[in-house]
Amino acid sequence: MKPLFFSLLFVSLLAFKEAGTEQDFVRENFSYAKQQLDLMLKDAESQKKLSFPRTINAGGKMVSTNMYDWTPGFFPGSLWYLYEYTKDKTLSAEATAWTEKLEPLKTFTGHHDLGFMMYCSYGNAYRLTGNPAYRNVLIQAARSLSTRFSPVTGSIKSWNVFKSWHGNTTYNYPVIVDNMMNLELLFFASKATGDTSFRHVAVTHALTAMKNQVRPDYSTYHVVCYDTATGKVVGRETAQGYADNSTWARGQAWAIYGFTMVYRETKDPRFLKTAMGLAEWYIYHKNLPADMIPYWDFNALEPGYTPGERSNALKVKDKPRDASAAAITASALLELSGYAGIKGNAYKQAAEKMLHSLGSAAYRAPVGSNGNFLLMHCVGSIPHNSEIDVPLVYADYYYLEALTRYRDLPGKK
Repeated sequence: MKPLFFSLLFVSLLAFKEAGTEQDFVRENFSYAKQQLDLMLKDAESQKKLSFPRTINAGGKMVSTNMYDWTPGFFPGSLWYLYEYTKDKTLSAEATAWTEKLEPLKTFTGHHDLGFMMYCSYGNAYRLTGNPAYRNVLIQAARSLSTRFSPVTGSIKSWNVFKSWHGNTTYNYPVIVDNMMNLELLFFASKATGDTSFRHVAVTHALTAMKNQVRPDYSTYHVVCYDTATGKVVGRETAQGYADNSTWARGQAWAIYGFTMVYRETKDPRFLKTAMGLAEWYIYHKNLPADMIPYWDFNALEPGYTPGERSNALKVKDKPRDASAAAITASALLELSGYAGIKGNAYKQAAEKMLHSLGSAAYRAPVGSNGNFLLMHCVGSIPHNSEIDVPLVYADYYYLEALTRYRDLPGKK
């Protein structure tokens, strides 16, 4: 019995040491994040009242956008995650102020990104404060998002139009894989109100995406375009990826995260199977670098993949990394690991490796640099020749979310 006892004790001590080491990693990253975001707050507050940090310009200075861009919810969301970890009341006040600037968006119907805009900001605000006013804003935002749903296509319309990179073809009902992320707002509204119509829209959209956006091998199309009269698919193309038949790294990340979230909300095994297939395609892909930070597109520059004639991807001769895709995927895998049974540990280990790579000097910016964003080496859209090898506010948001989820894993506290 004694050898067994000491063996078990040794294993327990190793686990304790590992948990302590990982908590030190989380703690150090949040300490670093506070330094950067404190600096960013000073910079952001010196700009226009209703502008929100997004990236940097060629001179390394912060670039902001107005609230009608798809990204304004990420900065207040990052502040909420930082407050959640530090319990710093100053951060709570800042997060509140930046969140409440977005209230007019609750009636916005101009595009599909209300989930990003409102759930990352107001969703975290309500989760951490319980303020009923925030709940009401979220419910109204879900009503606004629902207006873009068509029972004919079974989907929420993403952009109002999409102009193909091939010639002059224009599609009037494009649905992008990113749209999976906005469904969480609808699930929230359904639970908050008891109105099942929100849930119906979310589940229907997810089923349609599973059918038309996910390929048989669990890679993904970025844009699926529908006929508004018949609901039939009339095009499967890319907007931000390398080629129509390639797999844009961040698009795959959105899909992993989105289907994992839909499984959480529905417990429908079809969504779990899809999320796991998407995850395994990603983490075991032959083109994923050893540090687990993907190139911007898994098939960029490969034979058999050709960008559209108008795409700037035709001019690109190298393959930049996209840290934003890794941050999103790490967060998704940490949640998925809790649903995946015996495969869960492999997903968790992949997420850990991604987080440690992102937290290394290769991707995490020195304090006071990088426009005070956390992560370097992200890609917005190479086809549009936009935001190439720069920080992006949503990369930081999902990195902080992933660190929060990592801290909260069983055995990590």
